[in-house]
Amino acid sequence: MRLTRRSLLAAPGLLPLAATAQPASQTGWQPNRQLRLIVPFSPGGSTDVGGRIIAERLSDTLGQPVVVENRTGAGGAVGVEAAARSAPDGYTMLVATNGVMTQAPHLGLMRAVDVRRELTILSKIFTTDVIVVIHPSIPAQTLQEFVAYVRARPGQLSFATSGVGSGTHIFTELFMAVTGTQMVHVPYRGSGQAMSDLVNGTVQVMLDQPASSIGQVRARAIRALATSGPERIAVLPGAPTFAEAGFADATVQSWGSIAVPAGTPPAAMERLGAAVREAVAHPPVITRMAAAGLVAVGNSQAEMERFTAQEFERWGQVIRARNIRVE
Repeated sequence: MRLTRRSLLAAPGLLPLAATAQPASQTGWQPNRQLRLIVPFSPGGSTDVGGRIIAERLSDTLGQPVVVENRTGAGGAVGVEAAARSAPDGYTMLVATNGVMTQAPHLGLMRAVDVRRELTILSKIFTTDVIVVIHPSIPAQTLQEFVAYVRARPGQLSFATSGVGSGTHIFTELFMAVTGTQMVHVPYRGSGQAMSDLVNGTVQVMLDQPASSIGQVRARAIRALATSGPERIAVLPGAPTFAEAGFADATVQSWGSIAVPAGTPPAAMERLGAAVREAVAHPPVITRMAAAGLVAVGNSQAEMERFTAQEFERWGQVIRARNIRVE
């Protein structure tokens, strides 16, 4: 299957925050006890950081504590199932990512949950790029030089990911398809050990999120070559985008959203959705997100439904074309 720009690039844009953010209504459904926000990944990563920033603002807006619970395991499936099986009463939310909603189902990682039927996404909360980072022993200073270097050495370099079928794995497969390169996959159980082995030179390449790599880049332990999104990022303004480097078809972003169990009362979803959109438009939230390499964004439930459906088809095509399988 041929991977093309038309078929692979995420299509829909997001409305500006000013157009989507609305004050959370003070009428209708109102929580009267503690809420929980399930993060299906370990503390410290982009999903966790973004979720905690949102939870803090929601606590203020909703007038009740929003407690973050990290429910990890099985590539996010444990946390997703916990959220989907929770009472649909408005008191349980999930930080649902592009990985668990649009990639993992194609890999058989969500066998216990039909995410498109058992979860309802209220709004996107952030996007984040991935950064191509390499060990300093690789004599490439630009993405073009790196691609030429790898093309001349097919199968000789290794790339680290946070696991088979992870977002970083799938993004790297897309990157190799677009650039015509071939590298050996070395999966790890999480990004922490993967980054450690990149720093010590056990592996040479990684496509990683800013939150977990920018510190090593600033310490000059690794070299950043380019970022994957449509625009340069604030935490690494000197790094060009894939498009600027001549590889626009590899443009990609990770995203996080807030979802609730299907069947949650419409009044509760309206209240929570409005509070989430208010949160991502709140200046301190925007600033804190940016410091973590995240861009705070919001959209409507209907917009998110259309966007997720398109992302689901896009990543299904990539996974099939690259024959990505989780044994």
